[in-house]
Amino acid sequence: MKQPLAYIHPDAKIAPTVVIEPFVTIDKNVVIGEGTRIGSNVTIMEGVRIGKNCTIFPGAVIGAIPQDLKFQGEDTLAIIGNNTTIRECVTINRGTAAKGRTIVGDNCLLMAYCHVAHDCTIGNNVIMSNATQVGGEVTIDDYAILSGGTLVHQFSHIGSHVMIQGGSRVNKDVPPYVKAGRDPLSYAGINSIGLRRRGFSNEQIRDIQDIYRYVYLSGMNTSHAVERIEAELPATKERDEILQFIRNSPRGIIKGYFE
Repeated sequence: MKQPLAYIHPDAKIAPTVVIEPFVTIDKNVVIGEGTRIGSNVTIMEGVRIGKNCTIFPGAVIGAIPQDLKFQGEDTLAIIGNNTTIRECVTINRGTAAKGRTIVGDNCLLMAYCHVAHDCTIGNNVIMSNATQVGGEVTIDDYAILSGGTLVHQFSHIGSHVMIQGGSRVNKDVPPYVKAGRDPLSYAGINSIGLRRRGFSNEQIRDIQDIYRYVYLSGMNTSHAVERIEAELPATKERDEILQFIRNSPRGIIKGYFE
C-alpha cells in the first residue's frame, strides 16, 4: 500500500491490501476497503467511501465538490460499493444538502469519461458506457445499461434492467425492463435478451410484454392503462414494480415511438 510518490492524508483510512500507484492524491475523511486498486494520477477527495475489490483507473476524480451553485461547503459523501470498476477520467461528485451523498453501487462498470453528478443514486450491476453524462439527483436502478454518450437530465429515473441506445438524451423517466432509443427517446420494446441472460423465464417476459402493450400499444393514456393493468392482469413482482414506478414518476415516463 505504501507509495512514496503518492500523497495520502494521514487521516485517510486505507485497508492494508489496497494498491496505490504513483501520483495518486487521497484527501482526509476517505475510507478505502480491502483489495481495491487505485491507478496513477487518480484524485480521491474529501468525503469518499470506496468498498472492497474496486479498480479505479488513471485520471479518475472521485468526490470533487458538486458543480451546483447552491452548494455551500456542507459535509457530504461520495460512496462507491464493492467490486466496482471506474475507468479512465471518470468524475463522480459528492452530494449536496439535498441528499447528502452520491452513491454508486456494487459490481458496476463506469467506462471512460463518464460523469456522475451530485446526489445521484446508481444501483448495483449498472453499466455506463463511455462518455455517459448523468445530471444531479438522478436515480438509476439495478442492471440498467446506458450505452455510449447517453445524456441523462437531472432528476430523471431509469428503471431496473433497462437498455438505452447510445447517444440518447434522457429527459423523461424510463420504466423497468424496457429498451429505449430514437430521438426523442421512446419505448422500443422489452429488453428480452438482457432479461433472459439474468434468468427471467419466458413466462415472466411474456407477462412484462403484456403490461407494456397496455401502456404503449393500446391507445390509452398512461393513467387509464395503469388502472386497466391493475384490474385485468395478475399481480406479479414485475407488474407491481412497473405500476409503482409509473405512479411515482413526477416527470412522466417516455412515450411510445408512434405516440
